[in-house]
Amino acid sequence: MDLEQEAKVTVDTGLTGDIANECNKLLELQKQIEEQQEETKKLQEQERFISEQRIPDLMQQAGVRSIELTDGYKVDLRQVVSAKIPASKTEEAFTWMRENGYGDLIKNQMTANFNRSQDNEAAALYDELINRGFTVSRKEKIEPMTLKGFARERIQNGDNIDMSLLGVYVGNQTKITKKE
Repeated sequence: MDLEQEAKVTVDTGLTGDIANECNKLLELQKQIEEQQEETKKLQEQERFISEQRIPDLMQQAGVRSIELTDGYKVDLRQVVSAKIPASKTEEAFTWMRENGYGDLIKNQMTANFNRSQDNEAAALYDELINRGFTVSRKEKIEPMTLKGFARERIQNGDNIDMSLLGVYVGNQTKITKKE
């Protein structure tokens, strides 16, 4: 067999039409999925508005925190608290936490890169590592659930916290349950 014969590849042109059809089906499915995801987002926004604003507002106007419906459902309002420190306010928020006695909520993570032969030096302090020329990075953070719990506890105790600085949201949420 010569080089020219070896280089020829046979393509079944009948299958290229099938491939094109399947690619079109895939594109259509991907489009439908994207449309459904957008629709789901809209429904979730409506659900949140009704659950967290409309029903709590109506129940507040009625002066109740819980009611029983005639079809066997019980409706309760529960307070929800969420918190997420905006990235632009991290340093300021950590300073506030430390100055107000909550610095123990801040996690510190330091990373240093060592060669295999430098095991003993890995135990050195942060400043010593910097002085010796190692590349050291330090990351501070508060775990999201820790921050949320902290905010909830402070609010329940009536303690003063900087809601904006800590990204705290407090609202009501409707909980509907079937009576047993």
